[in-house]
Amino acid sequence: MSIQPLELVNIRYVAGVDVGFPRGRETAHAAIAVLTFPSLEVVDAVTAELPTPFPYVPGLLSFREMPVILAALERLAIWPDVFLVDGHGMAHPRRFGLACHLGVLFNWPSVGCAKSILTGTANAPDELRGSSTPLSDHDDIIGLTLRTRDRVRPVYISVGHRADLPTASELALRCGSGYRLPEPIRQAHRLASGK
Repeated sequence: MSIQPLELVNIRYVAGVDVGFPRGRETAHAAIAVLTFPSLEVVDAVTAELPTPFPYVPGLLSFREMPVILAALERLAIWPDVFLVDGHGMAHPRRFGLACHLGVLFNWPSVGCAKSILTGTANAPDELRGSSTPLSDHDDIIGLTLRTRDRVRPVYISVGHRADLPTASELALRCGSGYRLPEPIRQAHRLASGK
């Protein structure tokens, strides 16, 4: 895993990646939405569905989610410059969450953007958009708690691969469109959940 600044000026396409598990079915449903950056227009969107290959084990979700993500990636017509993953990167008990797996596998920039804390602690950031506080585990800063919208619950940003926290959080903010989740992840989530 490599930590380095994202070259935001060179980014043309950002992909949101999400995986859902339809209730009552033993399948995983992945969705990837590719959006232009910084205009955030959807230019490619793909899904894939596979039998769930691995039981639910907290901390090992990559083994459940990566096979169906790989199946969806095969269908992409436009390869993104960076992946925004609905999940964690370094903010993981093993410091290697889904965003790390995806980024390292392809040696491609990736950022984790999760809706809840898996490990570590953080103080709540100020209520205004762009406010952040460190997400720490013991003495290690493993991510950021980032407010993406005024007075709305924060998201948790962490490095996946070939990114660093300052540029990862800037990317998440610049991918905002008035919702809590960055727009690429929001679009992927809508596809993955069938909404």
